[in-house]
Amino acid sequence: MGTSSATSLAAAALLLLVSLAAAVDMSIVSYGERSEEETRRMYAEWMATHGRTYNALGEEERRYEVFKDNLRYIDEHNAAADAGLHSFRLGLNRFADLTNEEYRATYLGVKNKPQREKKLSSRYQAADNEELPESVDWRTKGAVVEIKDQGSCGSEHEHKVGDLYLLTEGQRPDYAGLRSCWAFSTIAAVEGINQIVTGDLISLSEQELVDCDTSYNEGCNGGLMDYAFEFIINNGGIDTEEDYPYKGTDNRCDVNRKNAKVVTIDSYEDVPVNSEKSLQKAVANQPVSVAIEAGGRAFQLYNSASIKISSSTSNKVEQKILNVPFLMIVINWHFQSNALAGIFTGTCGTALDHGVTAVGYGTENGKDYWIVKNSWGTSWGEAGYVRMERNIKASSGKCGIAVEPSYPLKKGANPPNPGPTPPSPTPPPTVCDNYYSCPDSTTCCCIYEYGKYCFAWGCCPLEGATCCDDHYSCCPHDYPICNVRQGTCLMQKKDSPLSVKALKRTLAKPHWAFASNEADGVKSSA
Repeated sequence: MGTSSATSLAAAALLLLVSLAAAVDMSIVSYGERSEEETRRMYAEWMATHGRTYNALGEEERRYEVFKDNLRYIDEHNAAADAGLHSFRLGLNRFADLTNEEYRATYLGVKNKPQREKKLSSRYQAADNEELPESVDWRTKGAVVEIKDQGSCGSEHEHKVGDLYLLTEGQRPDYAGLRSCWAFSTIAAVEGINQIVTGDLISLSEQELVDCDTSYNEGCNGGLMDYAFEFIINNGGIDTEEDYPYKGTDNRCDVNRKNAKVVTIDSYEDVPVNSEKSLQKAVANQPVSVAIEAGGRAFQLYNSASIKISSSTSNKVEQKILNVPFLMIVINWHFQSNALAGIFTGTCGTALDHGVTAVGYGTENGKDYWIVKNSWGTSWGEAGYVRMERNIKASSGKCGIAVEPSYPLKKGANPPNPGPTPPSPTPPPTVCDNYYSCPDSTTCCCIYEYGKYCFAWGCCPLEGATCCDDHYSCCPHDYPICNVRQGTCLMQKKDSPLSVKALKRTLAKPHWAFASNEADGVKSSA
């Protein structure tokens, strides 16, 4: 009876272990030991976990090949990590179906402008023999808002069509992609200094920077943190995330919300360049905006280590599990599934392309590291953070982290909170002709025409869009070439590096109040 009970308990433990394992990303078997069926099952589970769907013809299969190649790279890296050759691990995170070129084109976007006049200061100039705290973590001090997600920030079409740019085989992307990391880096630093000075941790608005800070920064096309600090200073403050929430698109600036100045800063300064010791001193006092080179494949796939028990290996596990107490199994599983990714020591240079925030530093097993807050959600890295190697030989620091660090300054209290801002007046609709109109910020596209006259209108949910010849779909102005057969939009007819999925039109509605004598039934776009 005792033996039977023990066996039943062990079997139940095995069932629980296998069930829990189905939710995580990596496998204890090497790539060569996986069957095609198992790899496809992993791909299906990954797609479900990350909500990924593909509409373009053959795209799901092409993405599977990218996924499989990334899985091979992950396995090889982690095998080397197991052998002690790497201090960090990789995993099937949100970028597992992107080539490295696509990842760089879509998610990186600091505008590095060497001609910009730096606001250097000796405030955090560190002497060689200066003693600084051994470790600092502003997360534990209540000065860091939870991880946010910049998404694939783009014009409004990007979030209506999907979150993935498509490259055809053999093509290279234009690295002026769609990114708002600079806004998240800026806001995290301002949120930090505001909490340190006032004691209040307030989540602030990245969208206000994307929409309104357009003098030097370029919204979803990239920007620089110092310019964003200047905008907040000149504007007299910035609104909250709750009042001006993130949309991940380039929208018109909401003037009413721009004038809701909830949190202020007084100035900003740059940390002495190429000095990790000075950066350490700065981070010991407040979160600091930093730019890094994040384009490497290892950085793309950096993720907390996790274990997955596949059906092909369950027999091996069962042989070991029968002699292990149930409690020990649960503890072991909990430890492994929550393991950290490790200290990033991968190859990178100083081609700064991503804005992040240094929120602490420390040492693990004799290796110094920075605690860096990213803006790619919690499914990347160590729940959204990366620990990067610190005190390396190069004065620029790991991935150039010490090249352009900067921080905001704040002395006193914020102005009285104005409360929720009333929304700006709704703009008038887009007039198609004397009888029909489309919503604001859309394009009228003719559905049925005869000669120069349009007898039925459709609405493309983009401003300044191209109306495709099929009278059904449309394309954004920055991807104006319609590929009707593929259902995609291209930047140019030949050698187009990127494409997006075409949008469908919706029917226009009568809007007599906005009739125009100039329209006279003539179509506004082909």
